[in-house]
Amino acid sequence: MGHKKLQRFAEIETFPNVLIYPKDMPGKWNSHFGNSHPLTLELACGKGDYTLGLARKYPEENFMGVDLKGNRIWKGAKTAIDQNIANVAFLRTQIEQITDYFAPGEVKDIWITFPDPFLRQSKSKKRLTHPRFLALYQQLLGDGGTVNLKTDSTELYTFTKMVIARMGCRLITDVPDVYALSPVPELLQIQTYYEGMHLADGRTIRFLKFALPAAPIDWKAANLATDEEAAAGKY
Repeated sequence: MGHKKLQRFAEIETFPNVLIYPKDMPGKWNSHFGNSHPLTLELACGKGDYTLGLARKYPEENFMGVDLKGNRIWKGAKTAIDQNIANVAFLRTQIEQITDYFAPGEVKDIWITFPDPFLRQSKSKKRLTHPRFLALYQQLLGDGGTVNLKTDSTELYTFTKMVIARMGCRLITDVPDVYALSPVPELLQIQTYYEGMHLADGRTIRFLKFALPAAPIDWKAANLATDEEAAAGKY
């Protein structure tokens, strides 16, 4: 590991807005933020561009970026400190362990922006919109909570639409080309570092917003289509 990364890992341990594998936090996030405002998560947040963008737009709500890579979290956390954005925090942990940190209903909404699409079929269970992750999100989201996906990956977009259909989710918004909209909705105008790169490459940005079913998701019993079937619209 390079010296710069080591330095950043050491620094985030001193940042008041970064929590690293914290203990006994479910139900206590209002105390951390010092208010009872709604809490939204950005999963696999990277440098926290979307977390910060949402926080700037909604100062009366709380936002938390979740990622394992402390080197990336450092950027977002440092920006929040330097710009005095008090309604932002970052949680360093694996997303597979997300239920260890939040009480049922403690989270208002979830954003997933430009995650790794894990294009190999054998890796599909690692996709953050796979039913095994949706079953975790069910345990966090309150009534009316939503999952929001913004991606440049056609494969992840079609896979997620298939999961929504097969798992009984309610599709709220389906935008196959964000920047074909006029105007682009305010929430979708926020751009991450990676989105800027994808746009420069001429890639299409897609967006899905959906609500999870009331009944618990049994992801092990999920009968999912192949990527090829999903791409053909065979949901």
